[in-house]
Amino acid sequence: MVEIILFCLLAYLLGSIPSGLIIGKVFYKTDIRQHGSGNLGGTNTFRTLGKKAGIVVTLADILKGTLATALPTLFGLDIHPLIPGMLAVVGHMYPVFAGFRGGKAVATSGGVLLFYVPLMFLIVLGVFFITLYISKYVSLSSMMGGVAAILYSLVVQPRDVPLIIIVLILTSFVFYRHRANIGRIVNKTEPKVKWL
Repeated sequence: MVEIILFCLLAYLLGSIPSGLIIGKVFYKTDIRQHGSGNLGGTNTFRTLGKKAGIVVTLADILKGTLATALPTLFGLDIHPLIPGMLAVVGHMYPVFAGFRGGKAVATSGGVLLFYVPLMFLIVLGVFFITLYISKYVSLSSMMGGVAAILYSLVVQPRDVPLIIIVLILTSFVFYRHRANIGRIVNKTEPKVKWL
């Protein structure tokens, strides 16, 4: 039991690694929390520091979720892999290393799916980019990716109850973290991407 608790804590700490803050401060001498949306995720990194930094931060945030979800397999732990994966997402949203001001749960949630259900990850990624191409809204694309994940889990893997529950929780995180964006989309004041 102690071992499981320690690994769950490790998963949270992995998620807490503030990729955007590290890349911004080390390579650009910029605290991205002081720019744009103030968010530590990939989208604000793209807008504040450019494509190269945005890609690196997004990949790092995905891999946090993947690594945390892989912990039980790597160390032979008797715990469902989606639990540490979800804790990494919580760490990404509320990172202890960055004053509990983190990202919006999208990339790290994707990393969880990448390890546990790679096909779902690819489908969600496809839905994200199709929605992004049509709407130019990253926030809307992120939320539609979550909806796609729910539909996939219900239709393709209806017997995997832990997956359905965790996907519902992760998608709820994504929608909750984008609540201000939803208001701006409705008011047509949400910024559109310019790098497409």
